[in-house]
Amino acid sequence: MELSGRIKKIFDEQTFSSGFRKKEIVITTQEQYPQDILIEFTQDKIDLLSQVTPGDEVKISINIRGREWINPEGVAKYFNSISGWRLEKAGAAAPAMNQYADLPPVTNDVSSSSEPDDLPF
Repeated sequence: MELSGRIKKIFDEQTFSSGFRKKEIVITTQEQYPQDILIEFTQDKIDLLSQVTPGDEVKISINIRGREWINPEGVAKYFNSISGWRLEKAGAAAPAMNQYADLPPVTNDVSSSSEPDDLPF
């Protein structure tokens, strides 16, 4: 899945005693009813955030994760998280490759041809 929007906030990186690292950002979607969406980047994916700042337009590839937690009273609670794994700045697409760039230009000027026109039409 993908989400697009403007970066509203970038939080500081968190490191836990297990060595697990995460960094969260909030993007605001640009639709009729804009939404502020929290997205977390973990471990090596944190490096993707070095190229962006608040205010940047981005497109983020995400996974939605869910988990169950049983509270002390024995009641099940469910939580969701959104994990980012690819990030692109809007308008930062790679230039299109032209597979014909090495060929000479084609001209349709028939009047300069020295060969006779032997086509029947």
